[in-house]
Order: sequence, then structure tokens, then C-alpha cells
Amino acid sequence: MTTQTVLPGKDTAKAGELYISFELGDKNWKVTASDGCRGPSRYNVDAGDTTAVADCIRKAAERCKLEPQCKAHSCYEAGRDGWWLHRWLVQQGVDNIVVDAASIEVNRRARRAKTDRLDGDKLLAMLLRHHGGERVWSVLREPTPEDEDARRTHRELARLTTERTAHMNRIGSLLVLHNLRPNAVIGGRDWASWWARHREEVPPVLRAEIERQSARLSLVKQQVKALEAERRLEVETGKQPLVAHLTQLRVSGLPIIPICGRRIFLTHQLQGANDGSGSTKLGDLA
Repeated sequence: MTTQTVLPGKDTAKAGELYISFELGDKNWKVTASDGCRGPSRYNVDAGDTTAVADCIRKAAERCKLEPQCKAHSCYEAGRDGWWLHRWLVQQGVDNIVVDAASIEVNRRARRAKTDRLDGDKLLAMLLRHHGGERVWSVLREPTPEDEDARRTHRELARLTTERTAHMNRIGSLLVLHNLRPNAVIGGRDWASWWARHREEVPPVLRAEIERQSARLSLVKQQVKALEAERRLEVETGKQPLVAHLTQLRVSGLPIIPICGRRIFLTHQLQGANDGSGSTKLGDLA
């Protein structure tokens, strides 16, 4: 960002607007603000402390000699805080955007991955360029709270499916330590009888570990079954009409699974979600 010298006593309040970037950490947030003419003001606040954030915005406006009700623009990179901060800022009258970190331009000569988080000054500079009309990133569109909550089921199901596979692989690896190779699916219908016949072939400590692992596997399978039943009920009751339609289709002889339908629905729903400066990433939206 280019810093211009402001003449002493020059009143810039009427024409000025405030620009704010947020660098969101787990424990602390860095707030960087400027009117685009003066050098940036930098503040550190505790993560989630909206009172402190509001105070930082007030102080930055005063430092830049802006009117108390001046127009404010802000941005932060999409991440674990999701959309609650965006909604709070909008309620405060701030024109906030959430940007797709993977879409941000990078210096190809610098040793920086596109997914590395930018520091507050760089993010502020790019916000100024964005409002100047440059294409520097993709802006994500805010989902409704209902749509955001509806995504939880298939996200949890995806995590549980991965966890289930990990438990099965772990049990198989432990058994191979003693050349035991089950001819039954681990955790499946015949697993209990197979294990009953072979459990004494395993040392007691390892046996106990396998049984604890099996108990965790059983719990995960129960939760997967419950979530799948919940999703089927949503389809049957018409809560997911597009998903219900897609489950009737065939792709290469295989049914399209409901989670695919949900993602396609989100892709269609969020068409045009960015500001025209790049494509919106499905992984950040679904």
C-alpha cells in the first residue's frame, strides 16, 4: 500500500472511508485499518471479542479524522470462524467481504503457498485494490443460516466415514503383527465370531487394544447408520427434492449418492457468488 503524506490540519473526514482487514488467529486477532492515505493503524484483540473490535474501528476512524458514521469496508479470509463475524460486522454497518484464500494472487518469486494466510498489511492493501476495481481475489457469498446448518449432516458423515476406515485399517495392521489376516470384514457381520475364535492368539495387551479399537469402530458405525437414516428421511419427506431426483439417476451404472446431490445443489445455488474476479471454490462453500 502506498502511503501519502497528508498536510497538517487538512480535513479529510467528509470524503474519507475506512478500510479494515482482519487476520484471524485461534487466540488473537490482528486488526489493521486505514483510510488509504495515512499509514495503517494496527491493533491486537482477543479472538471473538467484538467489543474490542468495535473499539478498534472507532479509534481508527478518529485517527484518520473520519466522521463517526463514515463508510467502513472490511475483509477477512475464509476459515474456521465461518460467517458469524461477517454477519456481526454487517449488523454494525460495515461493508464486509469474506475472500477465498486460494484465489488470492501471490508473488510467484516468493516462497509462499496460495493457502498461506496473508498478514494484515497485505490484506489491507489488497482490499484497497479490490475497491479500486482490480481483480485480486474471489469473494464468497454468504449462505443463509439455514443452508449453513443443513451442511452439517453430510460434513459429519464424511468425517465419520473416514474415521471408520481408519479404525478398520488400524485393527488390520495390529492383527498382521501376529500374522492374523481376517477373512471377514473387520467390524462387519462375521467379525465378532472370527475374533472370538482368534483373540487368544494375540498377547493380552494387544488384545485389549484391538478390542478398544473395535468398540470405537462399533460406535462410529452406529453414528454413520443414524446419519444415513436421517438423510434418507429428509429425502423422503421432500426436504431435499434435488437430492431425491439425483438418486434416481445413474452415472456409469452407479447411483449418484445424496452427498453429491447436495454439493451440486450448493454449486447451482451459489452461482455468481464471487465478484466476477475468479471462480468460487466448492470446497469452501459445501
